[in-house]
Amino acid sequence: MSPPVHPYTPRVVVASGCELGEEILWDARSGTLVWVDIENPSVWRHRPATDETRRLPVDEKISFALLTPEPDIVLAGFKSGVARLDLGTGAREALARPEPHPPNNRLNSGHVGPDGALWFSSMDDSEQRPTGGFHRWDGETVTDFGGRAAVTNGPVVSPDGASVYTIDTADNVVRVHDLDGTRVGEPRPLITFEPGWGKPDGLTLDAEGHLWICHYAGSRITRFAPDGRVERILPVPTALVTKCAFGGADLATLYITTCRRGRDPTLDPMAGHVFAVEAGVRGYPANVFRRAGG
Repeated sequence: MSPPVHPYTPRVVVASGCELGEEILWDARSGTLVWVDIENPSVWRHRPATDETRRLPVDEKISFALLTPEPDIVLAGFKSGVARLDLGTGAREALARPEPHPPNNRLNSGHVGPDGALWFSSMDDSEQRPTGGFHRWDGETVTDFGGRAAVTNGPVVSPDGASVYTIDTADNVVRVHDLDGTRVGEPRPLITFEPGWGKPDGLTLDAEGHLWICHYAGSRITRFAPDGRVERILPVPTALVTKCAFGGADLATLYITTCRRGRDPTLDPMAGHVFAVEAGVRGYPANVFRRAGG
């Protein structure tokens, strides 16, 4: 029996045309969407209530922009490492990076866990060598976990702080780790993407503990049950689906970033845009980074 298809179709909310749109989140403090374009390096912000959109170009590949206590300051993941970025002036301050960090590596996904720490990944920018990995930074120390991979996504920490989800995109595997305080357990395979599904990319969790995982080159998002079963399929009207996050006043709208890199605009005219769809379930608000002891 085939899994059910989501009853609503995602619609374009920002025709951003990102080369590689990624790591979207909702800042509930201001009712603003925040996301990045890795390949045309920039931070985007969009306020649905006023339809106002702003874009800040930067001079280095940027892979995430996460919330800090200061609304116009984000914790950003650049090719070279983690930095403090002022969205008003573009000024930035280097803060941390994993070691080793080979010249061809860059940071990839980033997430602030319920512990207030930064959980992030690194990867080989050419997507060939297993030089990337998964990391946690508490404002003082970077620690590694989960082994090495060529292309990473996640990590994402469950809202109850009991689990961490990581994705080895090159090997098509989603893994789960038990989490006890700051101690991360060994990875266990949870989901393996089947042939024809595309590659597992960004993920988020909803309030029922289900995972929403984007299919890069698969034109869809799948909602997986906590045990890894397919619960429903959400078709997306473009091929390269990269990241999703819950937003809106009730956290019941799913916002989606996509990629236009290598796409023929006559065949895939909505590639790179930001989409929204009524999810039917709610998510969790994005966490704000807090330094250890802060």
